[in-house]
Amino acid sequence: MLTGINASASRGSRSGLVLGVLALGALSYSVLQSIVAPALPTLAADLHTTSADATWVLTAFLLSASVLTPVFGRLGDIHGKHRLLVVALALLSAGTLVSALAGSLGVMLAGRILQGAGGGVFPLAFAIVRDELSRERIPRAIALLSAMLGIGGAVGVVVAGVIVEDLPYHWLFWIPLVVTTAATVAAWRWVPESPIRHDSSINWLSALLLAAGLVALLLGITQADGWGWGSARNLGFIAGGLAILGAYVAVELRARVPLVDMKVMARRGVWTTNAVTLFVGFGMFAGIVLVPALLEMPVATGYGFGDSVLTAGLYIVPNALAMLLVGPVAAQLSQAHGAKLPALLGTALTGVAYAMLAVAHGTHAEVVAGLVVQGLGIGLAFGSLANLIVEAVPQAQTGAATAINTIMRTVGGAFGSSIPASILAAHTIAGSGVPTEHAFTVVFWVTAAVMGVAVLVALAVPSRRAAAAPAAARRMRSTSPVAG
Repeated sequence: MLTGINASASRGSRSGLVLGVLALGALSYSVLQSIVAPALPTLAADLHTTSADATWVLTAFLLSASVLTPVFGRLGDIHGKHRLLVVALALLSAGTLVSALAGSLGVMLAGRILQGAGGGVFPLAFAIVRDELSRERIPRAIALLSAMLGIGGAVGVVVAGVIVEDLPYHWLFWIPLVVTTAATVAAWRWVPESPIRHDSSINWLSALLLAAGLVALLLGITQADGWGWGSARNLGFIAGGLAILGAYVAVELRARVPLVDMKVMARRGVWTTNAVTLFVGFGMFAGIVLVPALLEMPVATGYGFGDSVLTAGLYIVPNALAMLLVGPVAAQLSQAHGAKLPALLGTALTGVAYAMLAVAHGTHAEVVAGLVVQGLGIGLAFGSLANLIVEAVPQAQTGAATAINTIMRTVGGAFGSSIPASILAAHTIAGSGVPTEHAFTVVFWVTAAVMGVAVLVALAVPSRRAAAAPAAARRMRSTSPVAG
């Protein structure tokens, strides 16, 4: 009896250690994703480039992550999640080192492209959790890992504020490098290799088409503010990207060994969840753009607070704490009632948060209140959406399926960054180039409306009972004597 208890405690301790390492890796990637955003003016000056060119420091990371995330997810399903996790974290660390040493924009972009490989951490971590943890612990673990994206984003903004005010820009990367290196070593040392693999190969034609389509689409989205949404170049990139992605789907449907099984992606529980993730990504990244910009507007505008980058970042801390605290709630709701309920609550709360900010944003207390509600909503939504994907796909395809879900969040985030920025740029105080208060109000309402659409789509996500019925039918057919 004692031996059994000790063995159970040992397994629980090891599972906790594995989860801690995965969370550290996810956090380090998320911090690096957001840490440069508040520092773009500093980077433009110190790297002797224009503000427009400096935005490529963000865009290069985004493009790289979008392209490499599904490749890492699929390779992990085939060749082993532990091995690919260590590679992804090692590339994240190498890219961070390159960026820390960069003295020119070209070197900085090379480092950011390498860092983008760290996006593979999320699908690999979700797959490892599904392979290594007991069934009852999976929802809580996935909710925690999902929360790391939002928490890391807020931490990145705060850290950037400290560095921009008191240290050279190189420290934007030296400090995270300590964390990424620790995560890489810890993953190599303590994350076990999963025995569950998919005996197959990767379809490189599909990977190339997916990469080309995503690059073209995201270039059109992220550069729309500079190119103009209606410009021929912008429309060409977006239309071309969609066309290539259409060709990718056609190739996947005919492929003997697809990169991502389109039949699985077409399941109601998968496509609806991915659609909701797209909108929630918009809602999360819109906040990253809007709230710091609002807080840093000059007092002379009549509505701005005149906060420094650091002070604005500190006001975002309650948002990160809300995401962290609500993660276990999302897991408990998922276990008790199914993951659809927290997904609905999360999207609804996020919409309410932006409506609150649209109506009232004249004091720090009102802004923080909106941020807390948004953090609760995003935390509930992301914690449940990843669980919905994991529950809806075969175990051997967890890496590839969650990679696509991660891409949907990234694409939504690209829209959530560029559309608000374009609206703010289009409504400015005469002769100043500074956005009007009305522009902020419009964007808050637009984001609230986007989250309203997310609620409607979330209603179409199958409930736990509805999702379980087809799975049970498939199991019965596979074990039926007639089927045999």
